[in-house]
Amino acid sequence: MLCMGMLSIGSSQIEQDSVNVEQLDEVVLSDSRFALKRENSGKVITKITAQELEKSQGQSVAEIIGRTVGVEINGVRSNAGQNLSYFIRGGRNRQVLIMIDGVQLTDPSQIANDYDLRFLNADQIESIEILKGASSTLYGTGAATAVINIKLKEASKKTFNLNLRSTIGTNQSSDEDDYALEDFRNSISVDGSVGSFYYLASFGQQFTDGLSAIENGTESDAFNSYNGNLKLGYRFNNTFKLNAYGSFDNFKTDFDDSFGRLDADNVSVSKQYRLGFSPEFTYNKGSIIVNAAYNDVEREIESNFPSLFNAQSIVVDVYNRYNFNDTFYTVLGLNYQDNQMESFSIPFGETDFSQAINPDNAQFTITDPYANVVYVSDFGLNINAGLRLNNHSEYGSHLVYSLNPSYKVNLDFGYIKGLASYSTAFITPSLFQLFEPSFGNPDLEPEENQTIEVGVEVSINDKATFSLVYFNRNEDNFIDFVDTGSFVFQYQNISTSFTASGLEFVVQAKIVEGLNFNLNAAYTSVDEDLNLRIPEIKVNARVDYTFSKQTQMSLSYQYNDEREDTFYNSSTFENEIVTLESYGLLDFYVSHSILKNKLLLFANVTNILNEDYQELFGFTTRGRGVNIGFNLNL
Repeated sequence: MLCMGMLSIGSSQIEQDSVNVEQLDEVVLSDSRFALKRENSGKVITKITAQELEKSQGQSVAEIIGRTVGVEINGVRSNAGQNLSYFIRGGRNRQVLIMIDGVQLTDPSQIANDYDLRFLNADQIESIEILKGASSTLYGTGAATAVINIKLKEASKKTFNLNLRSTIGTNQSSDEDDYALEDFRNSISVDGSVGSFYYLASFGQQFTDGLSAIENGTESDAFNSYNGNLKLGYRFNNTFKLNAYGSFDNFKTDFDDSFGRLDADNVSVSKQYRLGFSPEFTYNKGSIIVNAAYNDVEREIESNFPSLFNAQSIVVDVYNRYNFNDTFYTVLGLNYQDNQMESFSIPFGETDFSQAINPDNAQFTITDPYANVVYVSDFGLNINAGLRLNNHSEYGSHLVYSLNPSYKVNLDFGYIKGLASYSTAFITPSLFQLFEPSFGNPDLEPEENQTIEVGVEVSINDKATFSLVYFNRNEDNFIDFVDTGSFVFQYQNISTSFTASGLEFVVQAKIVEGLNFNLNAAYTSVDEDLNLRIPEIKVNARVDYTFSKQTQMSLSYQYNDEREDTFYNSSTFENEIVTLESYGLLDFYVSHSILKNKLLLFANVTNILNEDYQELFGFTTRGRGVNIGFNLNL
């Protein structure tokens, strides 16, 4: 609902400042796959702009997203290779859908079928939109609590453009003070346009060392990743264009024994390869778009329980959008997905790998027709409604729908908008949950979510925007790992319903010329069975100050309330619950542009007060950190 526009960095500073002022009054959204003014939308959306991403240089994608309202990504403040958990509105990884350039991304080999944000390089991203609430009608399975829609950078209009970015920094715990350089991040990209042809090629690399994965470890666990991305496009005429891309994202991370919380020489290697194309045909008042992609993921675990995973997915989303005189906007589409995976492990007492999950069995397809319509009146009423019929090769058909009215009243000082929505969503069981030979259950049904939202937004011309949203989410058919007796476990749907509810508050204000203030706060209440690592209260605040045309600064603060965590007690052979204390983090950023805005120098100090806290029980958390870098554009 509120788009978090930021001041720019580097080139065209004055022009970007004026754009930022305009964004407070009128921001373009894509919540219905149409470019609509924010004031005409009843959705709850946070947009992380290119200008804000510029101010987050040296941070991972997960760190950046974790500063938005109501979003907790657990693991971003630990060792660089730590597994990530996504907690949004009381949901978990499998209820959060990741999309890149309009394509749904999952990892069919994962237990939760979720996409790993550690694959992505933040330098390759143009913008991020986070759509809250149940959105399965428009985006399909997994879009139960949020959709994180990531748009990668596009080619520039210049014939040739070269960008170099490099960051070096520290990586240490709060009880260390040597400030050794242990974090190195570099990226390079070339892009441009020649007539109707346009291109972009980029490469990124990160190496981070210096911290042990476990809190009491004495050996550091390194994280090493590299990414490559190639995008090509051709505009044949004013009505047809074709985009194609290919990418690879690889990372290798050391990790320790999480059960005994001991140092170990464990290694996890993950590789992702993607190919896709996206033709678009434009006609009078409408367009037909195809987003198609092939994704291959390979994972290898080297530990006392070695394993291999390989998964492939095909996603094709074809939709027609049509604009009836800026009053009715319609989308009619068909979404197809094909998922397959296999795994290998070494049975007890043997030395060679054998197949655990057979790809001939571990496969399913999804074929979903869907429709969405938006009505924008000239008297303040706006309605967004959708319908999707999910057809799954394993469990059959399932219908989801949404209704989202809003009403805006224009006033002398700006406008007031009220919104409400009721939407349903589904979460498809993963291939692991369906077909794992020891724990799988082919009779699983999809999880179901129903979400109610009520909110208000107040805009004071070009000065400030305030929003407050209440949500209530109900969860049915929850898939749990159930003890069926005699230490035999199986994935099963359970009959108990769970509820999560809360409030999300956002303020964006221009105090005086050059001084901006942003605040978001979330209160989340969940049933006890869902209350894992979810803070009841989370607050993010930031002050941005443009010191001059070349120099700007920002000071940000994040507060996380107490959370409950669990750990395995090797003495009692049981899982136990522990309460993690609340903590607050204060960060500082400064940048300075030189050489006619072609060279940007920047520096970050994170966790300035060197807060000593636990993000995950028994695992290392980063203390004060310092990094410096540059961005050169030629």
